Amino acid sequence: MSIINVTNLNIEEQAKLAQKASRMLSTLSTSDKNDALLMIADMLEAKYEYILTENEKDLVQGRKKEYDQAYMDRLLLTKERIRDFANGLREVVTLNDPVGTILSEWTLENGLNVKEQRVALGVIGMIYEARPNVTVDATGLALKSGNAIVLKGGSSALYSNKAIVSVIHEALTKTNIPVDAVQFIASTDRRAIEQLFTLKKYIDVLIPRGGRSLIETVVEKATIPVLETGVGNVHMYIDKEANIDKALSIIINAKTDRPAVCNSLETLLIHRDWFSANQEAFITMIQENGITIHGDKEITQQIPDSIEATEQDWSDEYLSLDLALKLVDNVQEAINHIEIYGTKHSEAIITEDALIAEQFMQEVDAAAVYHNASTRFTDGSALGYGAEIGISTQKLHARGPMGLPALTTTKLTISGNGQIR
Repeated sequence: MSIINVTNLNIEEQAKLAQKASRMLSTLSTSDKNDALLMIADMLEAKYEYILTENEKDLVQGRKKEYDQAYMDRLLLTKERIRDFANGLREVVTLNDPVGTILSEWTLENGLNVKEQRVALGVIGMIYEARPNVTVDATGLALKSGNAIVLKGGSSALYSNKAIVSVIHEALTKTNIPVDAVQFIASTDRRAIEQLFTLKKYIDVLIPRGGRSLIETVVEKATIPVLETGVGNVHMYIDKEANIDKALSIIINAKTDRPAVCNSLETLLIHRDWFSANQEAFITMIQENGITIHGDKEITQQIPDSIEATEQDWSDEYLSLDLALKLVDNVQEAINHIEIYGTKHSEAIITEDALIAEQFMQEVDAAAVYHNASTRFTDGSALGYGAEIGISTQKLHARGPMGLPALTTTKLTISGNGQIR
């Protein structure tokens, strides 16, 4: 097939082109943007064989480098997964376009009419690791919200991402959105990539999505504002008054449904009295689901085949069927532990005591705090936001699942009739 080259420009030139394209995007209608997303979706499905051929090159390299199973699963593409990418774009088409929304309007005593309205951020720099689906998801959300995007995926998915972007470019040639609105950085040179962190003149915001090392590198080195999508060292506290059936069901779902995602359970804090009363059922559940426990000394004496936890275990995002476990005496001890080791992503309490639940939900500082529910719901579509570009764990601009509104800012438009001050 004929592929548009995505590799022959330097990073600063790509950022300039994206900025120029973003100005054109600001003039397009919702219909223009939706038509483009539908064209991309159709083209991805039509070109799936080409994408899978390129994906296999990444998989071959991954096997040579002995990536673990969870990592390889995130890297793997199938016809069904590509169809899911396409359907994800079609879902974005159904979402309300935030651009142009009037948030408030007022008229001053001097007759000036003031409107506060949503506008696109401009150019988004997206830096991410092994998931090729992010290439599609981020592009769809950026374009629908009127933003150009500069994509920098991990080297482990280089062939897959290049193929996906080339298909996106081919689709955009048939729409009113300029091809330059989607830029892909194919360089694997770390120095060249770090140049992206400093292109404040052309890029309005950086969004890192991946492991702790990637996110910390971007936050520390960027001179561009960063929307930080945090690591998920997710905790769950099982209170003395937790219902055993609810607790076991929620633990299984939060830990085993998809262990390699950021909203899966990593550390379990259990009230000592609850554990004593339900130890046998809990151990059976752990064994039946293949969960490896990293526990304190008390736990390792009571749970067969458990591993004594190190200090690092309380901080780790395992992304596997490993689970850190600690016994505590009360909810305050659980809250204090989360304050020390939490990443402000998602935390949960399981209890039938409404006062204890309220204390936990008020005192725990996180983007999402749950009572008697699985942390796996921290997801844009699951919580009713629609598609998301990531989970923000910071407090300014956006927090939690970042849907279309999070990719916009506001602008005041003031209309007068010759007023002076």
